[in-house]
Amino acid sequence: MNVMSEKLNSDPKVPPRSERKLSLGLSAKLLIMTALFIMIVEVLIFVPSVANFRKNWLENRLASAQIASLVVEAAPNQKISDELMYALLEATRVKGVATRNNEIRQMILSKNMPPVVDGSFDLRDPTMYSLIVDAMNTLFFEGNRNIRVIGNVKDKTGEFIEVVLAEKPLRKAMLTFALNIFNLSLVISAFTATAVYFMLIWIFVRPMRQITYSMVRFKKNPEDRARIIVPSSRGDEIGIAEVELARMQNDLTQMLQQKSHLEALGLAVSKISHDLRNMLSSAHLISDRLSGVEDPTVKRFAPKLIASLDRAVNFCTQTLKYGKVQEDPPKRSRFLVKHLVDEVHGTLNPFFERGVSYVADIEPDLEIDADREQLFRVLFNLLKNACQVLDISKSADLEVRTSAWRDGSVVTIEIKDNGPGMPERAREHLFDAFKGSVRSGGTGLGLAIAFELAKAHGGSIDLIDTPIGATFHVSISDRITSIPQSDQYSQAAS
Repeated sequence: MNVMSEKLNSDPKVPPRSERKLSLGLSAKLLIMTALFIMIVEVLIFVPSVANFRKNWLENRLASAQIASLVVEAAPNQKISDELMYALLEATRVKGVATRNNEIRQMILSKNMPPVVDGSFDLRDPTMYSLIVDAMNTLFFEGNRNIRVIGNVKDKTGEFIEVVLAEKPLRKAMLTFALNIFNLSLVISAFTATAVYFMLIWIFVRPMRQITYSMVRFKKNPEDRARIIVPSSRGDEIGIAEVELARMQNDLTQMLQQKSHLEALGLAVSKISHDLRNMLSSAHLISDRLSGVEDPTVKRFAPKLIASLDRAVNFCTQTLKYGKVQEDPPKRSRFLVKHLVDEVHGTLNPFFERGVSYVADIEPDLEIDADREQLFRVLFNLLKNACQVLDISKSADLEVRTSAWRDGSVVTIEIKDNGPGMPERAREHLFDAFKGSVRSGGTGLGLAIAFELAKAHGGSIDLIDTPIGATFHVSISDRITSIPQSDQYSQAAS
């Protein structure tokens, strides 16, 4: 774990903790962003609201001016006293009222008319864009002008009314309305942001904190299963993240525990390798003396015993290399497949003498391009596994069949038995050490080593689906010694 931490700290993409800048937490960022977006929405609501307020305010002035014009029209000869005119203008809060019908404009009320009108606005058919622009102009840039407003006369087709008024009261009313909207927006934003904040804290931030805490806690001791996160029952993305995190932590824990077991195994093997080699060397010397005995049976089995002892010493060395991931590269040569298969069969002869028959269907002149010693180990592990599985089954007519053929530059060796077959549990981890064993007490190293050696040759080992027993195919392709002339031209052209 210390090594892993040092690697993490030495990674240029991950700055040390002392150099990491402090930043706002997820909850603080969430609160700020929530309030900001609510204010943006309030602004989008505020602008048309102010424009609509201005339009309604001006339309109220037009409506009041129309009522005042009706009073004038009802007077004899449409003449009223100055006191009544001043009272009507004061009530409507305008400086002048005029009507127009059939292109004839008639001034109805007027009092101290300004010499210049600074702006004219037509409310008969306004667009939202023009209303917003005029409202913002009044609120922020103007506000002290004399303006003329034109509007339709109700219930009188073809007529419209004009009023002249000061813009200052309008701007004052708009500022009051804007301030009220702003205060209301602050209250709405505060309540909404608080509600959304706590809701998001509960739904998102709280489980994310738990996930982060679990990751930090698991990092301190990833081999402790008690530190693996317990997923909640949520069915959303956070629930899926919790499930996947728990699965990843569980896989990592298993991998680290397996690594610890492998380290312990490598240490144990290194401790006993010296004594084991001495024992095998002594056995080798004794077997050498047995080769001088004139007994025919001894003469027949002594060379096989010597070869087995030699391989046993080599297997000890290779086991150490496997634990250190130092497998030698293949030293390939061409040799006859049948001779190698017969040698493997001779080494495993005690298994076949216990009721397991053996059939070899291999052409005598079939050659393969491979490392002879490594391919011996591959076939030895596969045949030995088949014999052990058949020995467990205790059935009658047990048979192991070996065949081989060449297809172009690929040689395939088939090892087939008629035993109970490969269980589903073993299929899932077929070539994984300590996981793919079928026998009780088995380690699964045989298939793992065979798979690694075949892969080093650029080949493969495949389990073939068959109705009875288990069938393995070992495929090894020849080395490419030269490129045909036509291929060289095609590569140069490309």
